[in-house]
Amino acid sequence: MLANTFVDNAKVMAKGQVTIPKDIREVLGVASGDRITFIVEGNTVRIVNSAVYAMQVLQKEMAGETERAGLTSDDDVMALVKELRNEDENA
Repeated sequence: MLANTFVDNAKVMAKGQVTIPKDIREVLGVASGDRITFIVEGNTVRIVNSAVYAMQVLQKEMAGETERAGLTSDDDVMALVKELRNEDENA
């Protein structure tokens, strides 16, 4: 097994609920009230922190957008932000 891989298990209760073991919650960075996402790939299910997963999906979707918009430097981005702020102030 890989060095960063470990196995844990939990019992499925009558209503389909499981308690995520503490070590798993720590790896996922989730606490009481946080949300998790189940990703089904064939007969394997991955459990991920929903907030982290949403950010990864957004980053993947946005990859390359700055270049397509012609924003090739920090100065280009700052100029766009300044322009947008001016539009908000004038609205």
